[in-house]
Amino acid sequence: MTETLDELARGLAGVLPPGAVITDPVRLRTYECDGLTHHRAVPGIVVLPESAEQIAAVVRLCNEYGVPFVARGAGTGLSGGALPRADGVLVVTAKMRRILQVDLADRRAVVEPGVTNLAITEAVREHGYYYAPDPSSQQVCTIGGNVAENSGGAHCLKYGFTVNHVLALEIVTPDGDIVTLDADDPGYDLLGAFVGSEGTLGITTKVTVRLSRAPETVTTLLAAFGSIEQGGQAVSAIIGAGVVPAAIEMMDALAIAAAEAAVACGYPAGAGAVLIVELDGPAAEVAHQFAEVERICRDNGAFELRTAAGPQERAAVWKGRRSAFAAVGRISPAYIVQDGVVPRTALPDVLASIDRLSAEYGIRVANVFHAGDGNLHPLVLFDDAEPGAEERAGLVSGRILDLCVEHGGSITGEHGVGVDKSRYMPKMFTDDDLDTMQLVRCAFDPRGLSNPGKVFPTPRLCGEVPGVRRGVHPLVESGRAEQF
Repeated sequence: MTETLDELARGLAGVLPPGAVITDPVRLRTYECDGLTHHRAVPGIVVLPESAEQIAAVVRLCNEYGVPFVARGAGTGLSGGALPRADGVLVVTAKMRRILQVDLADRRAVVEPGVTNLAITEAVREHGYYYAPDPSSQQVCTIGGNVAENSGGAHCLKYGFTVNHVLALEIVTPDGDIVTLDADDPGYDLLGAFVGSEGTLGITTKVTVRLSRAPETVTTLLAAFGSIEQGGQAVSAIIGAGVVPAAIEMMDALAIAAAEAAVACGYPAGAGAVLIVELDGPAAEVAHQFAEVERICRDNGAFELRTAAGPQERAAVWKGRRSAFAAVGRISPAYIVQDGVVPRTALPDVLASIDRLSAEYGIRVANVFHAGDGNLHPLVLFDDAEPGAEERAGLVSGRILDLCVEHGGSITGEHGVGVDKSRYMPKMFTDDDLDTMQLVRCAFDPRGLSNPGKVFPTPRLCGEVPGVRRGVHPLVESGRAEQF
């Protein structure tokens, strides 16, 4: 394989600009992981293309040599989705960061995959527009990665995920063709299939996004509760009253302590949980909804309410929440960021079960989550210098995902499956389900070169070694699908 990679590196140098092919072992280690650092692999080769044509040339050469390739944006992912291959090529799109077109009349913008999420909003804010999906890492995460993971953010409760704001994509297919997928194309929803496919169906090279009109009024409420159970009851009551806020976020006492240590956010002292509720829209509607939310919070035990009306006050309220993931580094040497979903009505039971798991394993868990849609982000804290602590933390992390599935939820809400959660896929899906998903993947990538080893728990179909299944897949046998 070393000889193959050496030959491939020489070929790549012939189709890419000077300095765009990295083979130095020290420089390669820069790319050995994404934001989930306990999964690591040093890539065989790293390339830094600057155009779709260059990416297509890279992919065609990978096909020629039978070498796998993985796309990477800013490396902020939290599921190991951009984990490189030691026997493959890592295609880094960081240099493709131009905003190519802004069309305010049609409320759309065309951007390259290396453009950061927040840069789109900054480019159109003065005209009264913004880009709605807002992951906590929006200052650094890129649109290409957002497309791969179908990223959400705090405001996805009202405005939806990335897939709801992508109108078209230019992609390089796994065999090296440049293709456009458009929401208006007739037939199969290939655009919808590609968004959230975690790089397994090709590489994004251009994104047409929907721009949203900035709301007339935005008001943010911070409510402090004595317990997280009280906060959970308030969330259910708010949604039950027919109010759909732009965002409802919750942090428990441990997450609050971390945020205070990191950014001095000044949340109410003694709070067992804080709830951030953001309302936006026409002024009269926001005023009516705000009064209703205040009443509900008080009725459910809120002991302090704060209102932030202006941009600076809102930023201060959000400061603690947006810093939460990094902030726990102030109170724990190491941690695992988890991402699961449960029905809102199951939040109290699941949170109580997480508390019991924490006590049983002697592992602290800080809870931060998008309360409005039940998307949990438990932060499992441990000391990696303590023998056995990492293993116990891993067990707690896995048990939390089990709880999500048992309560009718999902193993991921927005971070993706990647390598980190692929082993949990059989807990949500049957063998037939997984094989059917693989048939879609095979249609795009029959050779299995595009980000292999991600999402699915075992190699299946596409000429790969089969997993549990024996014999012909039922869909193939019935003539409704083809196995390549």
